[in-house]
Amino acid sequence: MVDKMDRKLGHTVITTDVLIIGGGTAGCFAALTLSRNSELSVVIAEKANIKRSGCLAAGVNAINAYIVKGRTPQDYVDYATKDAGGIVRKDLLLTAAERFNSVTEKMEQLGLVILKDEQGNYAARGNRNIKINGENFKPLLADAVEKASDVTILNKVNITDLLVEENKVKGAIGFSIKEERAYEIRAQAVIVATGGAAGLYKPNNPGFSRHKMWYPPFNTGAGYAMGIMAGAEMTTFEMRFIALRCKDTIAPTGTIAQGVGAKQINSHGQVYEEKYGITTSERVYGTVRENQIGNGPCYLQTSVMGKEKDEELLKAYLNMAPSQTLKWLESGKNPSEQDVEISGTEPYIVGGHTASGYWVNTKRETTIEGLYAAGDVSGGCPQKYVTGALAEGEIAALDIISKVHKNVEISVNPGSVESKILAYEEILNREHSVFSAEELEEAMQKVMDEYAGGISALYQFNEKQLSLADEKITRIMDLAENLKAEDMHELLFVYELKERLIVCRSVIAHLLHRKETRWHSFNENLDYPETDDHYYRYVNSRLVDGTLKMIDRDIVKETEYEHKD
Repeated sequence: MVDKMDRKLGHTVITTDVLIIGGGTAGCFAALTLSRNSELSVVIAEKANIKRSGCLAAGVNAINAYIVKGRTPQDYVDYATKDAGGIVRKDLLLTAAERFNSVTEKMEQLGLVILKDEQGNYAARGNRNIKINGENFKPLLADAVEKASDVTILNKVNITDLLVEENKVKGAIGFSIKEERAYEIRAQAVIVATGGAAGLYKPNNPGFSRHKMWYPPFNTGAGYAMGIMAGAEMTTFEMRFIALRCKDTIAPTGTIAQGVGAKQINSHGQVYEEKYGITTSERVYGTVRENQIGNGPCYLQTSVMGKEKDEELLKAYLNMAPSQTLKWLESGKNPSEQDVEISGTEPYIVGGHTASGYWVNTKRETTIEGLYAAGDVSGGCPQKYVTGALAEGEIAALDIISKVHKNVEISVNPGSVESKILAYEEILNREHSVFSAEELEEAMQKVMDEYAGGISALYQFNEKQLSLADEKITRIMDLAENLKAEDMHELLFVYELKERLIVCRSVIAHLLHRKETRWHSFNENLDYPETDDHYYRYVNSRLVDGTLKMIDRDIVKETEYEHKD
Protein backbone atom coordinates (compact mmCIF):
# COMPACT_ATOMS: atom_id res chain seq x y z
CA MET A 1 0.00 0.00 0.00
CA VAL A 2 1.38 3.40 -1.01
CA ASP A 3 1.73 5.90 1.83
CA LYS A 4 -0.36 8.98 0.97
CA MET A 5 2.38 11.16 2.43
CA ASP A 6 4.81 9.93 -0.23
CA ARG A 7 2.65 10.33 -3.30
CA LYS A 8 4.51 11.14 -6.49
CA LEU A 9 2.70 12.31 -9.58
CA GLY A 10 3.16 10.70 -12.94
CA HIS A 11 4.74 13.00 -15.52
CA THR A 12 3.52 13.05 -19.11
CA VAL A 13 5.36 15.15 -21.69
CA ILE A 14 3.47 16.18 -24.84
CA THR A 15 4.98 18.11 -27.73
CA THR A 16 2.76 19.99 -30.16
CA ASP A 17 3.01 22.91 -32.55
CA VAL A 18 0.24 24.92 -30.86
CA LEU A 19 -1.22 24.67 -27.37
CA ILE A 20 -4.62 26.19 -26.63
CA ILE A 21 -5.39 26.65 -22.93
CA GLY A 22 -9.15 26.66 -22.48
CA GLY A 23 -11.70 24.93 -24.69
CA GLY A 24 -14.42 27.58 -24.62
CA THR A 25 -15.68 29.64 -27.54
CA ALA A 26 -12.40 31.32 -28.50
CA GLY A 27 -10.27 28.25 -27.88
CA CYS A 28 -12.43 25.90 -29.92
CA PHE A 29 -12.74 28.31 -32.84
CA ALA A 30 -8.98 28.89 -32.83
CA ALA A 31 -8.44 25.13 -33.02
CA LEU A 32 -10.95 24.82 -35.84
CA THR A 33 -9.21 27.64 -37.75
CA LEU A 34 -5.79 26.03 -37.29
CA SER A 35 -7.08 22.66 -38.45
CA ARG A 36 -8.82 24.05 -41.54
CA ASN A 37 -5.97 26.30 -42.66
CA SER A 38 -2.76 24.44 -41.76
CA GLU A 39 -1.17 21.10 -40.96
CA LEU A 40 0.02 22.26 -37.54
CA SER A 41 -0.61 19.93 -34.62
CA VAL A 42 -2.88 21.38 -31.92
CA VAL A 43 -3.58 20.43 -28.31
CA ILE A 44 -6.52 21.87 -26.37
CA ALA A 45 -6.17 21.61 -22.58
CA GLU A 46 -9.53 22.06 -20.86
CA LYS A 47 -10.15 21.61 -17.13
CA ALA A 48 -13.78 20.58 -17.76
CA ASN A 49 -15.06 19.12 -21.04
CA ILE A 50 -15.21 21.15 -24.24
CA LYS A 51 -18.73 19.90 -24.96
CA ARG A 52 -20.18 22.27 -22.35
CA SER A 53 -17.30 24.40 -21.07
CA GLY A 54 -16.99 28.17 -21.07
CA CYS A 55 -19.54 30.97 -21.07
CA LEU A 56 -21.68 29.30 -23.72
CA ALA A 57 -22.22 26.19 -21.62
CA ALA A 58 -25.89 26.96 -20.99
CA GLY A 59 -26.55 28.50 -24.40
CA VAL A 60 -27.42 31.97 -25.59
CA ASN A 61 -30.46 33.41 -27.38
CA ALA A 62 -28.85 36.18 -29.43
CA ILE A 63 -25.68 37.17 -31.24
CA ASN A 64 -24.98 40.39 -29.35
CA ALA A 65 -22.28 41.70 -31.68
CA TYR A 66 -23.34 41.67 -35.32
CA ILE A 67 -23.23 44.22 -38.12
CA VAL A 68 -26.91 44.45 -39.11
CA LYS A 69 -28.13 45.84 -42.43
CA GLY A 70 -27.41 49.56 -42.75
CA ARG A 71 -24.56 49.48 -40.21
CA THR A 72 -20.79 49.17 -40.57
CA PRO A 73 -17.95 47.77 -38.45
CA GLN A 74 -16.88 51.35 -37.73
CA ASP A 75 -20.33 52.03 -36.26
CA TYR A 76 -19.67 49.24 -33.79
CA VAL A 77 -16.25 50.68 -32.93
CA ASP A 78 -17.84 54.08 -32.27
CA TYR A 79 -20.52 52.56 -30.04
CA ALA A 80 -18.07 50.52 -27.95
CA THR A 81 -15.66 53.45 -27.66
CA LYS A 82 -18.36 55.76 -26.34
CA ASP A 83 -19.67 53.14 -23.92
CA ALA A 84 -16.17 52.64 -22.45
CA GLY A 85 -15.34 56.32 -22.04
CA GLY A 86 -12.72 56.14 -24.77
CA ILE A 87 -10.47 53.63 -23.00
CA VAL A 88 -10.45 51.05 -25.78
CA ARG A 89 -8.16 49.74 -28.50
CA LYS A 90 -9.85 50.77 -31.74
CA ASP A 91 -7.56 48.53 -33.78
CA LEU A 92 -8.80 45.53 -31.80
CA LEU A 93 -12.44 46.57 -31.99
CA LEU A 94 -12.32 47.12 -35.74
CA THR A 95 -10.50 43.88 -36.59
CA ALA A 96 -13.02 41.96 -34.47
CA ALA A 97 -16.06 43.80 -35.87
CA GLU A 98 -14.93 43.14 -39.42
CA ARG A 99 -15.25 39.40 -38.67
CA PHE A 100 -18.51 39.37 -36.67
CA ASN A 101 -20.65 38.42 -39.65
CA SER A 102 -18.28 35.92 -41.26
CA VAL A 103 -17.79 33.93 -38.04
CA THR A 104 -21.56 33.93 -37.53
CA GLU A 105 -21.98 32.49 -41.03
CA LYS A 106 -19.44 29.77 -40.20
CA MET A 107 -21.42 28.87 -37.07
CA GLU A 108 -24.62 28.68 -39.13
CA GLN A 109 -22.84 26.24 -41.43
CA LEU A 110 -22.11 24.09 -38.36
CA GLY A 111 -25.83 23.95 -37.62
CA LEU A 112 -26.56 27.01 -35.47
CA VAL A 113 -30.20 28.10 -35.91
CA ILE A 114 -30.45 31.81 -36.71
CA LEU A 115 -33.97 33.21 -36.74
CA LYS A 116 -35.24 34.87 -39.91
CA ASP A 117 -37.82 37.59 -40.54
CA GLU A 118 -40.64 37.40 -43.10
CA GLN A 119 -38.25 38.45 -45.89
CA GLY A 120 -35.81 35.67 -45.02
CA ASN A 121 -33.22 37.99 -43.50
CA TYR A 122 -31.64 37.46 -40.09
CA ALA A 123 -34.06 38.70 -37.42
CA ALA A 124 -32.46 41.79 -35.88
CA ARG A 125 -32.79 42.70 -32.21
CA GLY A 126 -31.84 46.35 -32.04
CA ASN A 127 -28.92 47.94 -33.88
CA ARG A 128 -26.23 45.34 -33.19
CA ASN A 129 -27.93 42.02 -32.44
CA ILE A 130 -29.62 39.12 -34.18
CA LYS A 131 -31.83 36.40 -32.68
CA ILE A 132 -30.76 32.77 -32.56
CA ASN A 133 -31.76 29.47 -30.99
CA GLY A 134 -28.45 28.95 -29.27
CA GLU A 135 -28.96 26.31 -26.61
CA ASN A 136 -26.68 23.97 -28.58
CA PHE A 137 -24.14 26.62 -29.68
CA LYS A 138 -21.25 25.11 -27.72
CA PRO A 139 -22.01 21.43 -28.47
CA LEU A 140 -22.07 22.27 -32.21
CA LEU A 141 -18.69 23.98 -31.95
CA ALA A 142 -17.21 21.23 -29.79
CA ASP A 143 -18.43 18.53 -32.17
CA ALA A 144 -16.69 20.24 -35.09
CA VAL A 145 -13.45 20.45 -33.10
CA GLU A 146 -13.64 16.79 -32.11
CA LYS A 147 -13.85 15.87 -35.81
CA ALA A 148 -11.04 18.23 -36.85
CA SER A 149 -7.76 16.77 -38.06
CA ASP A 150 -4.52 17.22 -36.07
CA VAL A 151 -6.40 18.40 -32.94
CA THR A 152 -5.94 16.55 -29.65
CA ILE A 153 -8.32 17.36 -26.79
CA LEU A 154 -7.21 16.92 -23.18
CA ASN A 155 -10.36 17.21 -21.09
CA LYS A 156 -10.07 17.32 -17.28
CA VAL A 157 -6.54 18.77 -17.43
CA ASN A 158 -6.00 21.96 -15.45
CA ILE A 159 -3.15 24.20 -16.61
CA THR A 160 -1.54 26.27 -13.84
CA ASP A 161 1.63 27.82 -15.25
CA LEU A 162 3.12 28.99 -18.52
CA LEU A 163 6.61 27.83 -19.41
CA VAL A 164 8.43 31.00 -20.42
CA GLU A 165 12.16 31.46 -20.97
CA GLU A 166 13.76 34.77 -21.96
CA ASN A 167 10.31 36.21 -22.67
CA LYS A 168 9.44 33.44 -25.12
CA VAL A 169 6.70 30.91 -24.42
CA LYS A 170 7.73 27.26 -24.51
CA GLY A 171 4.45 25.67 -23.43
CA ALA A 172 2.66 25.15 -20.13
CA ILE A 173 2.29 22.77 -17.22
CA GLY A 174 -0.73 21.48 -15.33
CA PHE A 175 -2.31 18.37 -13.87
CA SER A 176 -5.15 15.94 -14.43
CA ILE A 177 -8.07 16.36 -12.06
CA LYS A 178 -8.99 12.67 -12.46
CA GLU A 179 -5.65 10.93 -11.93
CA GLU A 180 -2.39 11.68 -10.16
CA ARG A 181 -0.52 12.93 -13.19
CA ALA A 182 1.22 16.14 -14.22
CA TYR A 183 1.19 17.27 -17.84
CA GLU A 184 4.10 19.13 -19.40
CA ILE A 185 2.99 20.42 -22.79
CA ARG A 186 5.69 21.89 -25.01
CA ALA A 187 4.57 24.16 -27.85
CA GLN A 188 5.93 26.76 -30.24
CA ALA A 189 2.88 28.97 -29.74
CA VAL A 190 0.27 29.13 -26.98
CA ILE A 191 -3.19 30.68 -27.07
CA VAL A 192 -4.68 31.54 -23.67
CA ALA A 193 -8.46 31.35 -23.94
CA THR A 194 -9.50 30.66 -20.36
CA GLY A 195 -12.14 33.37 -19.96
CA GLY A 196 -12.40 36.04 -17.28
CA ALA A 197 -12.63 35.98 -13.49
CA ALA A 198 -15.69 35.33 -11.34
CA GLY A 199 -15.80 34.73 -7.61
CA LEU A 200 -13.43 37.52 -6.61
CA TYR A 201 -16.17 39.37 -4.75
CA LYS A 202 -18.87 38.21 -2.37
CA PRO A 203 -21.87 37.28 -4.53
CA ASN A 204 -25.36 38.68 -4.04
CA ASN A 205 -26.78 35.19 -3.46
CA PRO A 206 -25.37 33.61 -0.27
CA GLY A 207 -24.87 30.07 0.97
CA PHE A 208 -26.03 27.23 -1.27
CA SER A 209 -26.92 29.68 -4.04
CA ARG A 210 -23.60 31.54 -4.03
CA HIS A 211 -22.70 30.19 -7.47
CA LYS A 212 -25.94 31.47 -8.99
CA MET A 213 -24.09 34.35 -10.59
CA TRP A 214 -23.87 36.13 -13.92
CA TYR A 215 -20.51 34.72 -15.00
CA PRO A 216 -19.55 31.02 -14.79
CA PRO A 217 -18.18 30.20 -11.31
CA PHE A 218 -15.52 27.95 -12.84
CA ASN A 219 -13.97 30.94 -14.63
CA THR A 220 -11.46 31.85 -11.96
CA GLY A 221 -9.06 34.17 -13.77
CA ALA A 222 -6.60 31.34 -14.41
CA GLY A 223 -5.39 32.80 -17.69
CA TYR A 224 -4.88 36.22 -16.14
CA ALA A 225 -3.00 34.72 -13.19
CA MET A 226 -0.60 32.60 -15.26
CA GLY A 227 0.08 35.60 -17.50
CA ILE A 228 0.70 37.91 -14.55
CA MET A 229 3.09 35.44 -12.94
CA ALA A 230 4.95 34.94 -16.24
CA GLY A 231 5.51 38.69 -16.60
CA ALA A 232 3.00 39.48 -19.34
CA GLU A 233 1.65 43.03 -19.48
CA MET A 234 -2.02 43.37 -18.52
CA THR A 235 -4.44 46.23 -19.04
CA THR A 236 -7.49 48.00 -17.59
CA PHE A 237 -8.31 45.70 -14.65
CA GLU A 238 -9.81 48.75 -12.95
CA MET A 239 -12.66 48.68 -15.49
CA ARG A 240 -14.59 46.04 -13.61
CA PHE A 241 -17.81 44.68 -15.04
CA ILE A 242 -21.02 44.71 -13.02
CA ALA A 243 -23.94 43.15 -14.82
CA LEU A 244 -27.47 44.52 -14.57
CA ARG A 245 -29.54 41.37 -14.07
CA CYS A 246 -33.01 40.12 -13.23
CA LYS A 247 -33.01 39.97 -9.44
CA ASP A 248 -32.36 36.60 -7.77
CA THR A 249 -32.24 34.56 -11.01
CA ILE A 250 -29.31 36.67 -12.28
CA ALA A 251 -30.75 36.25 -15.79
CA PRO A 252 -29.69 38.67 -18.56
CA THR A 253 -31.68 41.87 -19.00
CA GLY A 254 -30.68 42.72 -22.57
CA THR A 255 -33.30 40.39 -24.01
CA ILE A 256 -35.97 42.44 -22.23
CA ALA A 257 -34.43 45.90 -22.64
CA GLN A 258 -33.49 45.48 -26.30
CA GLY A 259 -35.79 42.70 -27.40
CA VAL A 260 -39.05 44.30 -26.26
CA GLY A 261 -37.84 47.83 -25.51
CA ALA A 262 -38.59 47.77 -21.77
CA LYS A 263 -37.47 50.88 -19.87
CA GLN A 264 -35.81 51.00 -16.45
CA ILE A 265 -38.25 52.41 -13.89
CA ASN A 266 -38.21 52.98 -10.12
CA SER A 267 -40.98 52.09 -7.65
CA HIS A 268 -42.82 55.31 -8.56
CA GLY A 269 -42.97 54.32 -12.22
CA GLN A 270 -40.44 56.98 -13.24
CA VAL A 271 -38.09 56.16 -16.14
CA TYR A 272 -34.75 56.88 -14.46
CA GLU A 273 -32.42 55.79 -17.27
CA GLU A 274 -33.02 59.19 -18.85
CA LYS A 275 -31.60 60.79 -15.70
CA TYR A 276 -28.38 58.82 -15.37
CA GLY A 277 -27.58 57.79 -18.96
CA ILE A 278 -27.70 54.57 -20.92
CA THR A 279 -24.12 53.37 -21.15
CA THR A 280 -23.54 49.93 -19.65
CA SER A 281 -22.08 51.32 -16.41
CA GLU A 282 -24.68 54.11 -16.14
CA ARG A 283 -27.55 51.61 -16.27
CA VAL A 284 -26.09 49.89 -13.21
CA TYR A 285 -25.21 53.16 -11.46
CA GLY A 286 -28.72 54.56 -11.93
CA THR A 287 -30.24 51.46 -10.37
CA VAL A 288 -27.88 51.65 -7.39
CA ARG A 289 -28.57 55.35 -6.86
CA GLU A 290 -32.36 55.01 -7.11
CA ASN A 291 -32.30 52.31 -4.44
CA GLN A 292 -29.89 54.37 -2.34
CA ILE A 293 -32.15 57.44 -2.26
CA GLY A 294 -35.26 55.46 -1.46
CA ASN A 295 -36.85 55.05 -4.88
CA GLY A 296 -36.39 51.29 -5.10
CA PRO A 297 -37.08 48.59 -5.98
CA CYS A 298 -36.17 49.13 -9.63
CA TYR A 299 -37.67 47.28 -12.57
CA LEU A 300 -37.69 46.69 -16.29
CA GLN A 301 -41.18 47.80 -17.30
CA THR A 302 -42.59 44.74 -19.08
CA SER A 303 -46.15 45.41 -17.89
CA VAL A 304 -46.75 47.90 -20.70
CA MET A 305 -45.77 45.54 -23.51
CA GLY A 306 -48.33 43.54 -25.45
CA LYS A 307 -49.30 40.02 -24.40
CA GLU A 308 -48.04 38.76 -27.76
CA LYS A 309 -44.50 39.25 -26.42
CA ASP A 310 -45.00 36.85 -23.49
CA GLU A 311 -44.32 33.64 -25.38
CA GLU A 312 -41.29 35.21 -27.07
CA LEU A 313 -39.70 36.08 -23.70
CA LEU A 314 -40.57 32.76 -22.08
CA LYS A 315 -38.92 30.87 -24.96
CA ALA A 316 -35.94 33.21 -25.14
CA TYR A 317 -35.02 32.61 -21.50
CA LEU A 318 -35.40 28.87 -21.85
CA ASN A 319 -32.46 29.12 -24.30
CA MET A 320 -30.08 30.72 -21.81
CA ALA A 321 -31.54 31.27 -18.30
CA PRO A 322 -34.38 28.80 -17.59
CA SER A 323 -34.62 29.98 -13.97
CA GLN A 324 -36.20 33.25 -15.13
CA THR A 325 -38.85 31.41 -17.17
CA LEU A 326 -39.56 29.19 -14.16
CA LYS A 327 -39.89 32.27 -11.94
CA TRP A 328 -42.55 33.71 -14.24
CA LEU A 329 -44.39 30.39 -14.36
CA GLU A 330 -44.24 29.90 -10.59
CA SER A 331 -45.60 33.41 -9.98
CA GLY A 332 -48.63 32.67 -12.13
CA LYS A 333 -48.06 35.90 -14.07
CA ASN A 334 -46.64 36.41 -17.52
CA PRO A 335 -44.04 39.14 -18.20
CA SER A 336 -46.76 41.45 -19.55
CA GLU A 337 -48.57 41.20 -16.21
CA GLN A 338 -45.68 42.16 -13.95
CA ASP A 339 -42.51 44.23 -14.13
CA VAL A 340 -39.17 42.46 -13.72
CA GLU A 341 -37.15 43.56 -10.68
CA ILE A 342 -33.48 44.25 -11.47
CA SER A 343 -30.24 44.62 -9.52
CA GLY A 344 -26.49 44.67 -10.04
CA THR A 345 -24.26 41.66 -9.57
CA GLU A 346 -20.91 41.51 -7.83
CA PRO A 347 -18.00 42.86 -9.93
CA TYR A 348 -16.19 40.63 -12.40
CA ILE A 349 -13.03 41.00 -14.49
CA VAL A 350 -13.94 40.07 -18.05
CA GLY A 351 -12.54 41.31 -21.35
CA GLY A 352 -15.61 40.43 -23.39
CA HIS A 353 -17.73 43.15 -21.80
CA THR A 354 -15.12 45.60 -20.52
CA ALA A 355 -11.49 46.12 -21.57
CA SER A 356 -9.70 44.04 -18.90
CA GLY A 357 -7.10 41.48 -19.87
CA TYR A 358 -3.82 40.85 -21.63
CA TRP A 359 -2.22 43.77 -23.45
CA VAL A 360 -1.97 42.45 -27.01
CA ASN A 361 -0.92 43.63 -30.43
CA THR A 362 -3.43 43.80 -33.27
CA LYS A 363 -2.88 40.09 -34.04
CA ARG A 364 -3.65 39.24 -30.36
CA GLU A 365 -0.07 38.34 -29.44
CA THR A 366 0.82 39.33 -25.88
CA THR A 367 4.06 40.95 -24.73
CA ILE A 368 5.51 37.44 -24.36
CA GLU A 369 6.71 36.13 -27.73
CA GLY A 370 4.54 33.32 -29.06
CA LEU A 371 1.85 33.78 -26.42
CA TYR A 372 -1.59 34.88 -27.64
CA ALA A 373 -4.82 35.79 -25.89
CA ALA A 374 -8.35 35.46 -27.27
CA GLY A 375 -11.86 35.97 -25.94
CA ASP A 376 -12.67 37.22 -22.45
CA VAL A 377 -9.05 36.93 -21.31
CA SER A 378 -7.85 39.40 -23.96
CA GLY A 379 -7.99 43.10 -23.09
CA GLY A 380 -8.68 46.35 -24.89
CA CYS A 381 -11.70 45.17 -26.89
CA PRO A 382 -14.93 45.53 -24.86
CA GLN A 383 -18.43 44.59 -26.02
CA LYS A 384 -17.10 41.78 -28.21
CA TYR A 385 -19.32 39.05 -26.79
CA VAL A 386 -19.53 35.64 -28.50
CA THR A 387 -18.68 36.71 -32.05
CA GLY A 388 -15.75 38.72 -30.75
CA ALA A 389 -14.40 35.62 -29.03
CA LEU A 390 -14.78 33.65 -32.26
CA ALA A 391 -13.09 36.45 -34.21
CA GLU A 392 -10.15 36.74 -31.81
CA GLY A 393 -9.60 32.99 -31.85
CA GLU A 394 -9.51 33.15 -35.63
CA ILE A 395 -7.18 36.19 -35.73
CA ALA A 396 -4.69 34.61 -33.30
CA ALA A 397 -4.75 31.27 -35.16
CA LEU A 398 -4.11 32.86 -38.55
CA ASP A 399 -1.15 34.83 -37.21
CA ILE A 400 0.31 31.67 -35.70
CA ILE A 401 -0.04 29.90 -39.06
CA SER A 402 2.00 32.67 -40.69
CA LYS A 403 4.83 32.29 -38.16
CA VAL A 404 5.04 28.71 -36.91
CA HIS A 405 6.66 25.82 -38.79
CA LYS A 406 5.61 22.24 -38.21
CA ASN A 407 7.53 19.89 -35.92
CA VAL A 408 10.17 22.26 -34.56
CA GLU A 409 12.06 20.81 -31.59
CA ILE A 410 11.38 22.63 -28.30
CA SER A 411 13.73 22.55 -25.32
CA VAL A 412 12.48 23.42 -21.85
CA ASN A 413 14.41 24.10 -18.66
CA PRO A 414 13.77 20.92 -16.63
CA GLY A 415 14.23 22.80 -13.36
CA SER A 416 11.20 25.02 -13.96
CA VAL A 417 9.03 22.00 -14.72
CA GLU A 418 10.29 20.05 -11.71
CA SER A 419 9.57 22.95 -9.34
CA LYS A 420 5.93 23.11 -10.46
CA ILE A 421 5.41 19.37 -10.03
CA LEU A 422 7.03 19.48 -6.59
CA ALA A 423 4.61 22.25 -5.66
CA TYR A 424 1.66 20.01 -6.62
CA GLU A 425 3.09 17.13 -4.60
CA GLU A 426 3.78 19.29 -1.58
CA ILE A 427 0.12 20.34 -1.38
CA LEU A 428 -1.03 16.71 -1.77
CA ASN A 429 1.46 15.38 0.80
CA ARG A 430 0.96 18.05 3.45
CA GLU A 431 -0.28 16.51 6.72
CA HIS A 432 -2.99 19.06 7.44
CA SER A 433 -3.98 22.68 7.01
CA VAL A 434 -5.71 25.05 9.40
CA PHE A 435 -8.08 26.40 6.76
CA SER A 436 -9.77 24.95 3.71
CA ALA A 437 -9.67 26.54 0.25
CA GLU A 438 -13.39 27.27 0.58
CA GLU A 439 -12.90 29.10 3.88
CA LEU A 440 -10.12 31.26 2.46
CA GLU A 441 -12.20 31.96 -0.65
CA GLU A 442 -15.00 33.23 1.57
CA ALA A 443 -12.53 35.44 3.45
CA MET A 444 -11.18 36.80 0.16
CA GLN A 445 -14.68 37.61 -1.10
CA LYS A 446 -15.55 39.39 2.14
CA VAL A 447 -12.42 41.56 1.92
CA MET A 448 -13.07 42.46 -1.72
CA ASP A 449 -16.73 43.17 -1.03
CA GLU A 450 -16.15 45.49 1.93
CA TYR A 451 -12.86 47.19 1.02
CA ALA A 452 -12.62 47.05 -2.80
CA GLY A 453 -16.06 48.21 -3.91
CA GLY A 454 -18.37 45.23 -3.72
CA ILE A 455 -22.16 45.05 -3.41
CA SER A 456 -22.29 45.92 0.31
CA ALA A 457 -20.24 49.07 -0.38
CA LEU A 458 -22.55 50.04 -3.28
CA TYR A 459 -19.53 49.42 -5.56
CA GLN A 460 -17.72 52.41 -4.02
CA PHE A 461 -14.23 52.60 -2.54
CA ASN A 462 -11.54 55.02 -1.40
CA GLU A 463 -7.76 54.75 -1.29
CA LYS A 464 -7.61 53.86 2.40
CA GLN A 465 -10.01 50.98 1.85
CA LEU A 466 -8.06 49.74 -1.15
CA SER A 467 -4.80 49.80 0.84
CA LEU A 468 -6.45 47.71 3.55
CA ALA A 469 -7.81 45.36 0.91
CA ASP A 470 -4.33 44.79 -0.49
CA GLU A 471 -2.94 44.14 3.00
CA LYS A 472 -5.67 41.64 3.82
CA ILE A 473 -5.51 39.85 0.46
CA THR A 474 -1.74 39.51 0.85
CA ARG A 475 -2.31 37.87 4.22
CA ILE A 476 -4.81 35.42 2.72
CA MET A 477 -2.29 34.61 -0.01
CA ASP A 478 0.22 33.69 2.69
CA LEU A 479 -2.33 31.43 4.36
CA ALA A 480 -3.13 29.80 0.99
CA GLU A 481 0.49 28.65 0.75
CA ASN A 482 -0.21 26.17 3.56
CA LEU A 483 -3.34 24.54 2.13
CA LYS A 484 -3.63 20.78 1.81
CA ALA A 485 -5.46 18.80 -0.87
CA GLU A 486 -6.68 15.25 -0.32
CA ASP A 487 -6.95 14.47 -4.02
CA MET A 488 -6.52 16.01 -7.47
CA HIS A 489 -9.95 17.59 -7.42
CA GLU A 490 -9.12 19.41 -4.20
CA LEU A 491 -5.80 20.41 -5.74
CA LEU A 492 -7.84 22.13 -8.46
CA PHE A 493 -9.70 24.13 -5.78
CA VAL A 494 -6.43 25.21 -4.19
CA TYR A 495 -5.11 26.53 -7.48
CA GLU A 496 -8.41 28.23 -8.33
CA LEU A 497 -8.19 30.12 -5.04
CA LYS A 498 -4.58 31.12 -5.74
CA GLU A 499 -5.56 32.34 -9.21
CA ARG A 500 -8.33 34.50 -7.82
CA LEU A 501 -6.04 35.98 -5.17
CA ILE A 502 -3.44 36.94 -7.79
CA VAL A 503 -6.14 38.66 -9.85
CA CYS A 504 -7.53 40.40 -6.74
CA ARG A 505 -4.19 42.08 -6.06
CA SER A 506 -3.98 43.28 -9.66
CA VAL A 507 -7.53 44.66 -9.52
CA ILE A 508 -6.73 46.56 -6.32
CA ALA A 509 -3.50 47.97 -7.80
CA HIS A 510 -5.34 49.17 -10.92
CA LEU A 511 -8.17 50.73 -8.91
CA LEU A 512 -5.59 52.60 -6.84
CA HIS A 513 -3.69 53.85 -9.86
CA ARG A 514 -6.60 55.37 -11.82
CA LYS A 515 -7.29 58.43 -9.67
CA GLU A 516 -10.63 59.33 -11.20
CA THR A 517 -14.13 57.94 -11.70
CA ARG A 518 -14.41 57.25 -15.42
CA TRP A 519 -17.07 54.54 -15.27
CA HIS A 520 -19.70 54.94 -12.54
CA SER A 521 -20.01 51.80 -10.39
CA PHE A 522 -17.33 50.04 -12.43
CA ASN A 523 -14.69 52.24 -10.74
CA GLU A 524 -16.56 54.48 -8.28
CA ASN A 525 -13.61 56.20 -6.55
CA LEU A 526 -14.91 58.34 -3.67
CA ASP A 527 -11.58 60.16 -3.35
CA TYR A 528 -11.73 61.14 -7.02
CA PRO A 529 -15.43 61.30 -8.00
CA GLU A 530 -14.96 63.16 -11.30
CA THR A 531 -13.52 62.18 -14.68
CA ASP A 532 -9.99 63.55 -15.19
CA ASP A 533 -8.65 64.08 -18.72
CA HIS A 534 -5.18 63.31 -17.36
CA TYR A 535 -6.34 59.68 -17.18
CA TYR A 536 -7.46 59.46 -20.78
CA ARG A 537 -4.97 56.62 -21.17
CA TYR A 538 -4.56 52.94 -20.43
CA VAL A 539 -3.54 51.77 -16.98
CA ASN A 540 -1.38 48.68 -17.49
CA SER A 541 0.70 46.52 -15.18
CA ARG A 542 3.48 43.95 -15.24
CA LEU A 543 5.02 41.83 -12.51
CA VAL A 544 8.73 42.67 -12.21
CA ASP A 545 10.86 40.87 -9.59
CA GLY A 546 7.78 40.04 -7.54
CA THR A 547 6.38 43.58 -7.56
CA LEU A 548 3.51 44.77 -9.69
CA LYS A 549 4.78 47.68 -11.77
CA MET A 550 2.13 50.12 -13.04
CA ILE A 551 2.51 51.37 -16.61
CA ASP A 552 0.70 54.31 -18.24
CA ARG A 553 0.21 53.99 -21.98
CA ASP A 554 -1.14 56.53 -24.44
CA ILE A 555 -4.29 55.78 -26.40
CA VAL A 556 -3.37 53.68 -29.44
CA LYS A 557 -4.13 55.48 -32.70
CA GLU A 558 -2.46 53.07 -35.12
CA THR A 559 -4.61 50.73 -37.17
CA GLU A 560 -1.91 48.07 -36.75
CA TYR A 561 -0.30 48.12 -33.30
CA GLU A 562 2.88 46.26 -32.43
CA HIS A 563 4.64 46.03 -29.05
CA LYS A 564 7.49 48.51 -28.87
CA ASP A 565 8.89 48.14 -25.35
